Amino acid sequence: MTPAPRPPAAPPDPPGAPRQPGMLHVRFRTADGTPVSAGRFEQLLGLLAQFTPVIEALPPDAALADVRGALRYFDRDAAGIAELVRLRALAWHGVRCTIGIGANPLLARIAAQGAAPGEIRGVPDDAGTVAAFLDRRPASALHGVGPATARALCAYGLDSIGRIAAAPPATLQRILGARTGRIVYERARGIDPTPVTPNAAARSMGAEHRFAHDELDPARRRRALLSLADDLGARMRASGQVARALTLTVRYADRSTTTRTRRLDGPTAHGPALTEAAYALHAALGLQRARVRSVALRAEDLCRAERAARQLTFDPSDDRAHRIEAAVDRARARFGTGSVRPAATLGRTPPPPGAKPLGPGAKGDRGGDRP
Repeated sequence: MTPAPRPPAAPPDPPGAPRQPGMLHVRFRTADGTPVSAGRFEQLLGLLAQFTPVIEALPPDAALADVRGALRYFDRDAAGIAELVRLRALAWHGVRCTIGIGANPLLARIAAQGAAPGEIRGVPDDAGTVAAFLDRRPASALHGVGPATARALCAYGLDSIGRIAAAPPATLQRILGARTGRIVYERARGIDPTPVTPNAAARSMGAEHRFAHDELDPARRRRALLSLADDLGARMRASGQVARALTLTVRYADRSTTTRTRRLDGPTAHGPALTEAAYALHAALGLQRARVRSVALRAEDLCRAERAARQLTFDPSDDRAHRIEAAVDRARARFGTGSVRPAATLGRTPPPPGAKPLGPGAKGDRGGDRP
């Protein structure tokens, strides 16, 4: 059989011409806007692998791809390859791709943040264009700048990327520390030397809750996390697996995200342990008036339950909690997954810390959010 002819090589760029951006940040969503499953996510990574082997999986729904080595082979620029990825994902998997294109991972991420679902948005690799693209964006748009760092910068009037880029590096180092100040200064100028590190999709299991509207109430977010942790624990126990780590992903109204991971004290699929870790991750973000669009939990580094050791305790309540959990699992197996769930997920709002409990039946009586 005669092999298919290879596409003609594109002519080299003329001397002095700006480099072609070759980093893609791809975010996957199903056609109706729901998150992709773990199995579908692995298939979509395989689709990206048709264009480049340099892929960094970003569970639960995104990936970075370095396609610079494929530009000449496919005789297309990065936007052309992104269009092929978008069309194939939609035709073969029914998944919409939001793709950002940039000269480095930072610019590709920010381009994807500002893109509408299913849109491809690129940033040319030109110093003036990059500066104009970043100028009025908030400090929190920079990858690695969390709420605490953004508040520290805003306290000094550095509330936009343009102002951060114009500030002296020494000023940023005094505010944030030597290393963090240097990194933030470079990123505000569109500089990100971080390479795309090829990896495989982590063996994981995830769940996401999308709010009906942008959620400001931390109590409702905790209630969603309780429901997600309970669901993850039940699914892991049903499949005979336990997790060694838990990842929280918070998506905001401006489509930006924050992701944090916490190693668990030991491999577990116990609902209360997962809930406690999820609450700790949420509290560590320090979200005050953040407009949250969705929260997602992912159980990471899964292994077989029979291969994991469980730390024994002398606390009878711990054994009782595990027995109750086993009874709940049996009830769900017989009557359906929705037959039993934590009472706090039924819509009641927990009281604020320090509030005095009201009497039974009193007006405004609220239930707690303990599992």
